[in-house]
Amino acid sequence: MISDNPNQLKNLEGIKNHIEKWIRIAGEPSIHYKQQGNEEQIRAFFSNDPGKPIIDKIRVEFDAFRTTEKELTTARIEKLAEGNDRLIGFIVLLWIAVAGIAVGSGIVVSGNIVSSVRQVMNVIREISIGGNLSKRIHVRTKDEIGELGHAANDLLSEVEKTNSEKDRLNELSASLQNALEPSALTAVLLNRLTELFQAAAGAVYLATEDQRLRQDAVYAGQNGFNPGELKINYGEGLVGQCALDKKMICLDHVPGDYLKVHSGLGSMTPFHLLLAPVIFEQETVAVVELALLKPLEQRQMAFLDQLLGIAGVAVHSCLRRMEINRLYRESQTMNEELQVQTEELQSQAEELQAQTEELTMQAEELQILNERLEVQKAEAEESANSLDRLAKELEKSSNYKSEFLANMSHELRTPLNSMLILSQILAENQGGRLSEEEKNYASIIHSSGEDLLNLINDILDLSKVEAGQMSVEKNAVAVVELPNILRNYFQATADNKHLSFGIHCAEDVPEIIYTDEQRLLQILKNLLSNAFKFTHQGEVSLTIARIRNPKLQGIEIEGEALSFKVKDSGIGIAAEHKEGIFEAFRQADGAISRKYGGTGLGLSISLNLTRLLGGELSAESEEGVGSTFTLLLPVNAPYTPMRSSEESLMALAEVAAAEEAATSVSAGLEISGLEGGGLDQGYEILQGKTVLVVDDDIRNVYALTTALEKFKMQVLIAQNGYECLEVLTKEKVDIVLMDIMMPEMDGYQAMQEIRSTLQLSELPIIALTAKAMKEDREKSIASGANDYVSKPLDLEHVLKLMKVWLDESNITLS
Repeated sequence: MISDNPNQLKNLEGIKNHIEKWIRIAGEPSIHYKQQGNEEQIRAFFSNDPGKPIIDKIRVEFDAFRTTEKELTTARIEKLAEGNDRLIGFIVLLWIAVAGIAVGSGIVVSGNIVSSVRQVMNVIREISIGGNLSKRIHVRTKDEIGELGHAANDLLSEVEKTNSEKDRLNELSASLQNALEPSALTAVLLNRLTELFQAAAGAVYLATEDQRLRQDAVYAGQNGFNPGELKINYGEGLVGQCALDKKMICLDHVPGDYLKVHSGLGSMTPFHLLLAPVIFEQETVAVVELALLKPLEQRQMAFLDQLLGIAGVAVHSCLRRMEINRLYRESQTMNEELQVQTEELQSQAEELQAQTEELTMQAEELQILNERLEVQKAEAEESANSLDRLAKELEKSSNYKSEFLANMSHELRTPLNSMLILSQILAENQGGRLSEEEKNYASIIHSSGEDLLNLINDILDLSKVEAGQMSVEKNAVAVVELPNILRNYFQATADNKHLSFGIHCAEDVPEIIYTDEQRLLQILKNLLSNAFKFTHQGEVSLTIARIRNPKLQGIEIEGEALSFKVKDSGIGIAAEHKEGIFEAFRQADGAISRKYGGTGLGLSISLNLTRLLGGELSAESEEGVGSTFTLLLPVNAPYTPMRSSEESLMALAEVAAAEEAATSVSAGLEISGLEGGGLDQGYEILQGKTVLVVDDDIRNVYALTTALEKFKMQVLIAQNGYECLEVLTKEKVDIVLMDIMMPEMDGYQAMQEIRSTLQLSELPIIALTAKAMKEDREKSIASGANDYVSKPLDLEHVLKLMKVWLDESNITLS
């Protein structure tokens, strides 16, 4: 600060000289005395203080220097203040100029941005309303707004291409639907594909029922074409491999001598080959082969895949239509044959009439004999009257029993229905609000309900067997598969009880026998269930063997028989109780029933089913050692229905034994795609649908509502037929679950009103009832139900039926 002031520099130099003089006169001597430790000399030195005059002089000079410097600093500050004022004025002017430039630039730039954005908005509006898509945005900038404009133009191009592809898909679909024969359909398909993808040549191979491919259409072929002449096996060549793998095959750089396509002017060589399967419901129905001059782009491949999906549906529909026509022609032929047979029977009837006249003459001759037998006739009439009274009493008893079975089925299945559904929902604990102990409680409730349902079914099955109404369906049964089925069914039980479980099948056992597989498994499962129930340690085993000329309990089976021997190391049966083990409602003794539970119906039903299958069932047991049950079935014996006993002929002939719970009928319709489905498969069709639940029992309504709402269905409720009709007149309903027994108007009358008065012939109606008698089922279908399910409801089965009836594509006229 003082470098530009010589006077101040001079003053500062004088101060420096005085300081150096003070150091020399006063500072250094005092330090010297201090280092020598001479205190007296130090006190004498400071008492005289030779440096004091110098210090005083330094103070005066410092005060003068400081005063001068303050005056100079004040002058400098005033000068700087004037400069700052001038700088601030300049900055304000500069800021005003910059703000004006910025505002002008912003107006210009914002105008360009708003114009581009408005054009993009117009483009999006045109896309949303399906307007003119040929217009394009004129991009004037290269910034982000320019990129937005280019993106909008790309979107317009993409939408335009997509719409064009949709139009072509619709045109192809309409063309294929008009084709009535497979040859015409494949020709149309091939012509459109070659046109759309500019193929030089092509062929379509139609799949046959014997896993082969038949060349059905050719485009630009050579050496003539005979439909059906060329046949290829699955897996044979590229065409067969494409059908087998269900995947596209693309070959580039095809050799020049592979194929020549000729025209009037010359010939060309396609260098790209494409083979694509036409698939419907995971099955190959045709294969398309195209010879291309250039490979297809990714977008074209995706478009081809959509075309082939439509083609698969069209091919399947055409083949199904041909099959229906074939069956119709066969039915006409059968009707003509029946007409011929009717005429023959009429001729035979005329011959019988002549014979009847001859017999009339003989009857006159026998009149004398009839008079002699008059006394015997009176006695016979008296006996007949006695038998008639007995028959009426038996018929009355039969009606009581039928009514009892129907009422018991209804009264027990109605509360069981809500209990099983709600306990199953609780056990699943989808909301995660139940503890493990509470989940176990729900599982126990559900298991107990199923046990009660099994008891009801056992009682009804026993009545069916006793009445001679139980039928069997004789089919081929794979014996070698039975061990795996039974092992999967009981292995978990064996592991839980720590029991050894073995199934032994002899080598000479035939691969198949002809019997009723369902009844055979029912018998074996009952025997194995009893074995595991009464065995606490040791083992349970099943031995399957082949026996020639077997004898069992004095009954001889001709030819060969198959032996199923169930052996356990359980509690066994005492000798005094062996005779009654196959009687209904009988166990070895009361203690066993109290300890192990059960009704005693299983062995009685198993014995009757065994005899119905033409076999025999026997038991060998020793108390405390174990039991062995042996089932003998003929290998090749023909099926003969079980004869009703004389006692049950009249009493139980009227008993329409209840069908198994949740049996559905289809009222002249064939339901496809129902088998093999799980509860977790494909129920999206239920979402958003409206279901009307008609039931006067609030427990059933609550259970069904809780279950159906989990599938995002809208549930409407009516408690009788009148409320049902009122809801249907006000609301749009997709499907109806109809209870039968209701006050005021029952389900039968309600369904008749829906079909006749409301004219809702297309509305699916599933009848839900606790009565499971045969006449109840038939009456429900006759009243207008599409399907029938008896209570307690199997929720999975009900959902499958709802899915089928809501999906019209899965229902075809039978």
